[in-house]
Parts: sequence; structure tokens; C-alpha cells
Amino acid sequence: MARHLVVGNGKLLVNLDHNSYIRDIYFPYVGQLNHVGGQRCRLGIWAEGSFSWLDEPQWEFKLNYIADSLVTNVTAVHRQLELELQINEGIHQREYIFIKRVVVRNLAGHDREIRLFFHQDLMIDGTEVGDTAAFYPQNHTMFHYKRSSYFMFNGCSDEGGIYQYSTGIKRFGTAEGTWRDAEDGVLMGNAIAQGSVDSVISLRAIAGAGSEQTFYYWMSIGSNLSEVKERDQYVQESNPEKLLSRIVIYWNHWLKRAGTDFGDLPQEVVRAYKQSLLLVRTQIDERGAILAANDTDILQYNRDHYSYMWPRDGALIADAMSMAGYQSVIAPFFHFCADALSPEGYLYHKYNPDGTVGSSWHPYIVNGGERIPLQEDETALVLYALWKDYIRHQVIELPQSLHSNLVRKAAQFLEEYMEPSLGLPKPSYDLWEERYGIWTYTVASVYGGLMAASFFTDLFGDYERSDRYRSTAESVKEAMLTHLWDEEAGRFARGLIWEDGKWTKDLTLESSLFGIWEFGVLPVKDSRIVRTMEAIKQGLAVRTDVGGFARYTNDYYFQQSGDIERVPGNPWIICTLWVAAFEIDSAESLKQLEAPRSTLQWVLKHALPSGVLPEQLSPHDGSPLSVAPLTWSHATYVQCVCKYNQKYKELAGHPS
Repeated sequence: MARHLVVGNGKLLVNLDHNSYIRDIYFPYVGQLNHVGGQRCRLGIWAEGSFSWLDEPQWEFKLNYIADSLVTNVTAVHRQLELELQINEGIHQREYIFIKRVVVRNLAGHDREIRLFFHQDLMIDGTEVGDTAAFYPQNHTMFHYKRSSYFMFNGCSDEGGIYQYSTGIKRFGTAEGTWRDAEDGVLMGNAIAQGSVDSVISLRAIAGAGSEQTFYYWMSIGSNLSEVKERDQYVQESNPEKLLSRIVIYWNHWLKRAGTDFGDLPQEVVRAYKQSLLLVRTQIDERGAILAANDTDILQYNRDHYSYMWPRDGALIADAMSMAGYQSVIAPFFHFCADALSPEGYLYHKYNPDGTVGSSWHPYIVNGGERIPLQEDETALVLYALWKDYIRHQVIELPQSLHSNLVRKAAQFLEEYMEPSLGLPKPSYDLWEERYGIWTYTVASVYGGLMAASFFTDLFGDYERSDRYRSTAESVKEAMLTHLWDEEAGRFARGLIWEDGKWTKDLTLESSLFGIWEFGVLPVKDSRIVRTMEAIKQGLAVRTDVGGFARYTNDYYFQQSGDIERVPGNPWIICTLWVAAFEIDSAESLKQLEAPRSTLQWVLKHALPSGVLPEQLSPHDGSPLSVAPLTWSHATYVQCVCKYNQKYKELAGHPS
């Protein structure tokens, strides 16, 4: 379950698997709609009467990206067929255009005719019902359409454009799909099909002994036939080779903001940092939604997905990208949140990329009583991230434009949503969206959000509100230290739950307690923070060869082991990096940076071969679990590298 390669431009996203098959096409929003839905758009090759699809086991793959870019760099070798393919794929930096270049190397000692077959298996607007696939003779292309979604496919080689084509029925009755028609190297030329359909086009060229031939394939997307025809013509007139090169150049320049001074970090860590910046960028829609993940293989578990904007993920990802210098990339996120805010001043569980409210499992009524289906940290973290962005970049126009419709409305909700008997925020769902109560992480985020609101209102001369927000935040802090610190355990509790008519501490060991210092409640050197983090390091370490840290004790999500002593839960990338972040922030010497530097390298060791990071890992063999790429994983890596780099510069002049 993973998307090994991801390319995008902020309004079009294409995911590819380890066979370089397109598995997801998101348009017109990143994350919405998916026009492939996890099906396989195959790539096949025919030579001297032998045919092979690239998912057959004889192919040996190496997956990567061209350095500092969002253009893939894939090598596939079939030794029996004596063929080697070099594949590069990218999305135009501005247009709805996907380009694939395939260089075929003939490893045989004689000339051969080569035919490449490109398969289109679409589910336009997320369903197979009512699609049309047709050959369009006016510009010699294949196109699929339904309603206002059009996809035009074309290609060329030295021999010219499309050689053969066909359309047909797929996954209906006994029909597997038109891709089966390709396996004899000849396409039957059926010009149109409707319903549940697919199509195949082929290109041909003669490859001399030991020489190579280059093939180009491209997809143009639009809302009508005229738009896709214009984009197809643009590719032909501009030359697909030049366009692919310009994509590389664009992303090379985009990464210049990442800087060049990375202290003593190994080159592979710096390379992964830059790749993480690029991959995070692919998951951010230009209209503001920051998507959690777009790997549709997760659908097989509960028929829902991660292609939502969780304000929690979004705020923390925005904070990391702001730290890295990409303020302009994440500014639309805050406007998205302002527009999405409920009339009461809080953000819902999650949102679709177009701003509508996403699916949820949080009920409005429990045991006969009404309940706000709220995860309060999501509202608070947006304010916290907005303030952190302002103090870094001093772009006052952004918070000024959001002051009345986001900052004050959200702060008023945070200020009023209080449990008077405790002085803490009222119950809500935890950051993992699993349980209901008063959670230490949530309380810390509310403190951070209220302090951010206080700073903003002070900045704009609203001193009365500023004093009120600050006073509420300080009261929350005092209540947190009173009710959520457990002296006997020597650490903070996960939270409070209502049991048998009273509030009871939940002392489950929980990695998210890092938020107490991260959101400014206590300094990282406070003895209570140190004792809590040491307990996490001891109690949530995964004691297998894989290593890493779990979310919390006995984490059930994708649970792989019942041996809780050795495996309290699967190792999560973000939780492991939170421990590293603590070690960085508390370091007083360069030597104390060795452990977090090793953690940054540990993450690379457990990335997919292409560099993509999953959500979590198997504790037994380190294989990816849940979705990949997870935007939060890449953003936390970005944040950790930024923290490391800053601390290294502080300490480099004072080694001890």
C-alpha cells in the first residue's frame, strides 16, 4: 500500500506505483476528484513477437527523482527481453499537462522494432458509469470524457505519432479490458466505447543494436474538448522534451529558498529534506487545502481515504513549510481555514479540498446527550501556526486580512469553550481522533492558540482583548499543571476522562505530550518536560531491529504485534521525529546533536526506495503501513532538519 512516485503542480496531482503505472489522477483539486481510483494505467512493450507489461516479475526497477525536482527517474530492466527502459514523468509547472518520456535501450546485438503500449483505465469523476473513450481523428489522439472532465492522450517517437489504438469495455461481464488486446502487439482499432471503458494507444520505432529510441506520451486535462485540444497542441508545438526540461528547471529554482548551509548534516539527509519539501508541495492545493495523503489503496480497509484537509495536519505542515521559508505556499491555507470556520468559531473534523465539510465518525449525540463533534486542537493550532509564520516572515498583511474572520472568531471560541470546574478546555476528541476527554496535547494547543491570539490583538492595538486572551491562556496553563501533572508517575498524564461521575487521569504513555513544550506551555528544560520525554523514550521505544517510537502504549491502528513490552505500537515517522525534536531543542553541545542526527538518517533508512515516507512501519521488517506518502511525515522531517540546522549554528561557535 503506497504511492512510490508523486508528481504535481498545486492543481493537478498524479500518483504512480513501483511499476511506473498511473494509479491516481486528481483534478481539478489536489485530492478531489480521483479519475483513476487506484486502478492501473499500464505500460507495456513489444519486441520481436514478445510482449511484457511492466508489472511482470521479470522487470527490475530502480525508482528515484531527477535531483531537486518533481520529475521522476525510473530504470526498468528486463534481462530476458534484453531491454532497458529509462522513464521520466512530470507535470507542467503551470498547466494541466502530464508528460512521460521513455527511453528504450535495445540490449540485443541486432536491430529490433519496438512498440510501446500506453493503457488508459479511467473512472472519471470517481465512477466507471457513463464514461466515453474515443479516437479523435482531427488531431490523431485518444480522449476520454464525462460531463466537464476531459482527458486527451497523445504521444510520438521518431516514427511519428500514435501508431495504433483501440477502445473497449472493462471489468464488466467477461471483459477484462482493452489492455488484453495489446498483448499480441497489435491493436484492433475500435474507435469508441461507452460505459465502463478503457483504451490503449501504441507508439513504434526501430532500435539499432545496442542503441536507444525515445518515446513521448502526454495527457492533457480540461473541462471541455477545446481546452484539451489546445493543451495537446501546446505540447506538440513546444516539444515535450523541452517542456520536461523546463519542469526540472522550475523546481530547481523553487528549491533555492531551501538554502545551502546545512551544517554537518550528511548529503543524503539534505537531499531527503529537499525532496520532502517538493513532496509536501505536491499535496497542497493552490487554493489552500493541505491534504493528508492521496494514496487510494487505503480504500480497501473502510471505503474512505486520507484525501482530506485535516486542520491539525494542515496547521503543523504549514508551520514546517513556513519554517523552511515557503510562506507564500502556505498562506492560502489560512484563508481556507477562515472560510471554513463554523459560525460558532471552530473548525470541523476535516474538509474536502473544495472547502466543503468532509466525512466524520464523531457523533452529535452520545448516550442520549448532545455533543459538539469537535477536535479542539485543530482550531487552536491554526492560530498558533499563523503567529509562528508572522514572527518568522513579518508579512503583516496576512494576519491583518484574517484578523476579524479567523483570529478573533476562533479565539473567542477557545476562550469560552471551558470546563469551569477545572479551568481547562471542555472535552473534545484527541489529536488521533479516537477518544473523547480533556487531553494534555489539546490543552497545550489551546494555550498556544490563545497566546497567538493575544499577540495578534496586541499587534493590532486591541489591548483589551489581548489582555483577556493572555489571562485565559495563563489560567489554562495553571490548571494544566494542577490537574494533568502526575507526581507519582513523574510525568504528565495523557488527559482526563469522565468516569463514575468524576474526572480521572488517563496515564497511558503518549508521544503527543511533546506539544507541552512545542506550543510554549513550558520550556524544554523544565524538569517536568524532561521527565515526561524520558518516560516516552523508555516506554514507547520499539525494541526490535526496526526501532523508532510508537504513538502510545498498545496502539491498535494497523497493530502488528501483541507483545506490548517490546512493541508498544508500530513505529511512526512523526512520533520518532518528535523525540528527535526534543533532543535538538534541549541540546547544549554539538555532541548532544548526534542522536537526533542519527534519527534523521534512520528515517531515510525506512523510506521507500523513491524517498517517499509512509505514515508508519511494520515493527518486524520496517515495511510501510497505512498510506504513503503521508504529508505530515515529510513535513515533520522538514521541521526537524530546520530545528537541527538552527541549533547547530547556535552551538557551532561554542562546542563542548
